[in-house]
Amino acid sequence: MEKQERNHPNRQVIAFFFVLLWDKVLTMPTRYSVLEETESGSFVAHLAKDLGLKSGDLTARSARVVSDYDKQQLILDPETGDLLLREKLDREELCASVDPCVLHFQVFLEKPVQFFQGELLIQDINDHSPEFPDREMLLKIPENSKPGTLLPLNLAQDLDVGSNGLQEYTVNPNSHFHVLTRNNSEGKKYPELVQDRALDREEQAELSLTLTALDGGSPPRSGTAMVRILILDINDNAPEFVKTPYEVQVLESSPPDSPVLTVLAQDADAGNFGRVSYGLFQASDEVQQTFSINEITGEIRLKKGLDFEKIKSYHVKIEATDGGGLSGKGAVLIEVVDVNDNAPELTISSLTSSVPENAPATVVAIFRIRDRDSGENGKIICSIPDTLPFILKPSNKNFYTLVTEGPLDRESRAEYNITITVSDMGTPRLTTQHTITVQVSDVNDNAPAFTQSSYTLFVEENNSPALHIGTISATDSDSGSNAHITYSLLPTHDPQLDVFSLISINADNGQLFALRALDYEVLQTFEFLVAATDQGSPALSSQALVRVLVLDANDNAPFVLYPLQNASAPFTELLPRAAEPGYLVTKVVAVDRDSGQNAWLSFQLLKATEPGLFSVWAHNGEVRTSRLLSERDAPKHRLLLLVKDNGDPPRSASVTLHMLVVDGFSQPYLSLPEVARDSMQDNEDLLTLYLVIALASVSSVFLLSVLLFVGVRLCRRANAASLGGCSVPEGHFPGHLVDISGTGTLSQSYQYEVCLTGDSGTGEFKFLKPMVSNLLLQDAGREVKESPHCRDSFVFN
Repeated sequence: MEKQERNHPNRQVIAFFFVLLWDKVLTMPTRYSVLEETESGSFVAHLAKDLGLKSGDLTARSARVVSDYDKQQLILDPETGDLLLREKLDREELCASVDPCVLHFQVFLEKPVQFFQGELLIQDINDHSPEFPDREMLLKIPENSKPGTLLPLNLAQDLDVGSNGLQEYTVNPNSHFHVLTRNNSEGKKYPELVQDRALDREEQAELSLTLTALDGGSPPRSGTAMVRILILDINDNAPEFVKTPYEVQVLESSPPDSPVLTVLAQDADAGNFGRVSYGLFQASDEVQQTFSINEITGEIRLKKGLDFEKIKSYHVKIEATDGGGLSGKGAVLIEVVDVNDNAPELTISSLTSSVPENAPATVVAIFRIRDRDSGENGKIICSIPDTLPFILKPSNKNFYTLVTEGPLDRESRAEYNITITVSDMGTPRLTTQHTITVQVSDVNDNAPAFTQSSYTLFVEENNSPALHIGTISATDSDSGSNAHITYSLLPTHDPQLDVFSLISINADNGQLFALRALDYEVLQTFEFLVAATDQGSPALSSQALVRVLVLDANDNAPFVLYPLQNASAPFTELLPRAAEPGYLVTKVVAVDRDSGQNAWLSFQLLKATEPGLFSVWAHNGEVRTSRLLSERDAPKHRLLLLVKDNGDPPRSASVTLHMLVVDGFSQPYLSLPEVARDSMQDNEDLLTLYLVIALASVSSVFLLSVLLFVGVRLCRRANAASLGGCSVPEGHFPGHLVDISGTGTLSQSYQYEVCLTGDSGTGEFKFLKPMVSNLLLQDAGREVKESPHCRDSFVFN
């Protein structure tokens, strides 16, 4: 038990180190290798398997391969997850003499954003032969040179590296020299001739040797150069540079042919042996293409522009040779000074051109920035305008993610132009701008809105079916199908109103149509709801109230309520022969089902048996006597009246009144003068006789009751009996137009006056019995008014 407790801390330590080691393994880049000059499209690695992903995951997560090079050498097949070559790779073009040649790349995944580092090792093949800069080299050697003297020669250049690079030098067999292969300070192999025996200029003044450079490829490649050796007279002092190495700084912005510096070498010899000439020694192709040296003055100048981002320094070997062939070696260290001549670069790796509104923290773009300068010139900052609802999030190795700061509203702004500004810290500052256009896609978050909360439409009755009566309109601030509005009718809560049988609506434009003719007398107004629904998902809708007012048309002629015109026998009014002028004989009661001025009625006397005897009040239809009756007036009268409304065009109805003149109110029948009659006239007279007898009987009973009641009242006012009088009011009564309400009932009461005269006249009791008491008694609530013209009268409403 104690042993287990002692081992427990050890297991924790081992687990801790295992976690640390595993973290390093995850963060270390994965390396792959490929031979140079491999065909494009060749397989490099199964990247999905190495990343622990399925092949479909790469497509779903928008996997991409990017690198810091101007050209992308690799492509990723998202279907298979294979990493393939985009083009043939030339190791010498990509890495020159750098060994190993490694290309760095990154694999980044979206949803979520994730980065993986990778390296591609380009293996060299023996595709280049060693080459000497000069096909012929001239070597001057004093004749007093001793055996064992070492003579360095110009080295050959082999663009391959490693075992495929330059390995050794050979010279054709001869008795004076052999060659050794040496390594210089930069690790490059160069040939060095070794003198085997003393030279005799008089015996042989010139030697020609073939120098061969061999690489280590299989099979090996080689290059040759001719070495001419001139044997000179004795020159015992070689030139020497006054300073070595020279060090100088040159701005990378220096133009071609700019001076770099001037070197100086001295020779203690005199004459031709003391005259010094300058040249480059063992210079690479890059050095020879970039610099030149004046053979006489030793001035070094630029042959082309410098680029700090490609080469930061040069190590130039120089040689000073005197007239006797002796030479001295020197070196110049040229340091290229960086100038802020490269603007920052921005490369879009992923871009989403449309972002849905109301979506929080949406990734819009992923991009990479870099600056080829160094130091302060290479430090860069990235920004976007503060007024935009977007933010920048830095990611791995100069990668940035542009995301929305919060939900967007398309109705407020449908498009954003985001300018990404990248600036370096150099002097002067260089800036690069890139504008991204982001469209905000619509979400159905706005319901349709009617232009009015309620609509009032006017329709004249008797309209034609399918008549366009009005248009409702709604707008939707969304776009596309979310803003496409359809209109519909909603059922009403009134079970007696079937709005679908009355109204139809155009679902596309909101136009309302009356399906059938409307009748004002049946339906004056009705209301219903309409809905506007968009086609979003889910659909949103709103409602508006529509009120339809039916306008009256003059489509109803006046209808005579009294006297009835459809009776089997004409109704005859009794007229006392002693009636005073202005005596109310009868009143024509008529109604009109229309309303407004279409129901304003006027009465007109068209024809009478005795013109001038009767008059009709135009506004209330009262028929009154215009003068006293005489013995010469006919006992029977026939009046033709016209009842006309005030519509346009006006409508009318005619009514025929029959008048019978009697000598007394209680006299049911008055013998008429003998006149010639026809059979029809006899029938009418017989019917009139029956009517007079019936009316006289009823009137007598009623007269007795009224006389008793009036007598009681007169007894109470005995003192004022002699002063009391009664007369029929003279002149026309106040004219009131007869109108009807929506139910067709009379709007005014029909008044009857009972008046007992107090003078010595006939003492008649005048009473007009209405024929249609049911209609005229609907206003029974009206108060009883006292006539201003007859104090002792009764007014029945």
